[in-house]
Amino acid sequence: MNVSKPVLGLAVGGTLGLLDGLSGFLEPSLARVMGSVITFSLLKGLVSGIAIGYVSERRDSMLVGILAGIGIAGALSLLVVLRAGMALFLDIMLPGMLLGVVVGFTTQKFGRQAPPAAR
Repeated sequence: MNVSKPVLGLAVGGTLGLLDGLSGFLEPSLARVMGSVITFSLLKGLVSGIAIGYVSERRDSMLVGILAGIGIAGALSLLVVLRAGMALFLDIMLPGMLLGVVVGFTTQKFGRQAPPAAR
């Protein structure tokens, strides 16, 4: 694949964030706030994806990519938890951290490493 790691992270993170937000339709109690759920999940995925992509570009290590994914997506998910309430802690944190693992793995495995002068 000939896509830079940050761009790949943006695409994969945004897609997974959107799917995460749309999964809120499975919970009837979220019906009145679905616009916010989808928007914040998508933004969380986009921001996580590009940040993980930049880390993956700097460090060419699968372990670092995955750990950065867990940390970055986990931190952004925690911000959403603080806004939404602690009752939804696991419902928000687990998918968010899983997104980070998938994006970290994907950017390291399939993303194009930037030339040394660009880093």
